[in-house]
Amino acid sequence: MSTSIDSLIHIETDPQLKAIAKKVNLQQRITDEEGLILFEKGSLPFVGALANFIREQLHGNTTYFNRNFHIEPTNVCVFSCKFCSYSRLYANKEEGWELSIDQMVDIVKSYDGKPITEVHIVGGVHPKMNVDYFIELMKKIKAHRPTLHVKAFTAVELDYMFRKAKLTTEEGMKRLHEAGLDSLPGGGAEIFAPEIREHICADKVNADGWLSIHEAAHNLGMHSNATMLYGHIEKYEHRIDHMRRLRELQDKTKGFNTFIPLKFRNMDNDMSYVAESSIIEDMRLYAIARIYLDNFPHLKAYWPMLGRENAQLSLAFGVNDIDGTIDDSTKIYSMAGSEEQTPTMTTEELVTLIKQAKRKPVERDTLYNVVNDYSEVNFETAAVDASLN
Repeated sequence: MSTSIDSLIHIETDPQLKAIAKKVNLQQRITDEEGLILFEKGSLPFVGALANFIREQLHGNTTYFNRNFHIEPTNVCVFSCKFCSYSRLYANKEEGWELSIDQMVDIVKSYDGKPITEVHIVGGVHPKMNVDYFIELMKKIKAHRPTLHVKAFTAVELDYMFRKAKLTTEEGMKRLHEAGLDSLPGGGAEIFAPEIREHICADKVNADGWLSIHEAAHNLGMHSNATMLYGHIEKYEHRIDHMRRLRELQDKTKGFNTFIPLKFRNMDNDMSYVAESSIIEDMRLYAIARIYLDNFPHLKAYWPMLGRENAQLSLAFGVNDIDGTIDDSTKIYSMAGSEEQTPTMTTEELVTLIKQAKRKPVERDTLYNVVNDYSEVNFETAAVDASLN
């Protein structure tokens, strides 16, 4: 038993929290009821200590990042999610943007000669950007840069594509995978509870549809991520229900790489009346997610959404991944009021941020294979390869 958990169990007076700490120490799965107890009664120091214990059991001090860039094909969308500050309805598409295939391939080409490992492609659901359109895009990307990992399309985008093309989920996923789709991002999950989903995103794919798309990807040997939009009108039980459904699918397929909590931002959307969660609640959520999702290997803090300092803080609350260099100007969160209005960090900046938190910075690829270990790299020396920047 580690000293930290031993002392935590010793000093904790609440019998329910003490019992949970003992289970965590024994690497036993906590129940839904125990997850709720953590939300209702667990202090930030308590849940943080448990989450950090789990994080260090799994990964030691290693903190991952990758070198990636985003392409957002369009912010024109047929859906009208109340929490979204990014999209423009198709009826008002002149207010948005639409990239052509050639424009997107040119973005890929702009990274020629740079040690980028992943392109992340997500955007609005545009009725003219169908399965065939994106198959052509991926084939052209792979023809130009075969080793670039294509992580693309939320389950919301995929559901619409497949229904429009009259394809089953399995047929659609197979076609896209064969064209060059390597893995799925976790977007579109929001909150699975139907009573919440009905209020915030009633017109897009439901929880069962989201989960079935990810299961189909896993069955093809693809990996994916999972997200949860938190800090709006959901309650603690909705968070647990959401994570339970993810945990159950992960038990079945083992196809999820990482869980990414996404903080609701209230600027310029139809839910601006909802106050944002505090940083204390943010960190509690990260910690409890790390404790509850025992079969997820990684927990990621998406730094453009949280901000750099808060992402750094999350490394003490179970997080072992802070995403990538995001070498572009992705707008999904900046348009909603996130701290990062120009979300770009160089490799040097990411490494410094991780080292300041007394963690070990390791560059990974999308599937968490180690690309470079920067724990001994000093960027102030002349020996640093200029290409790292």
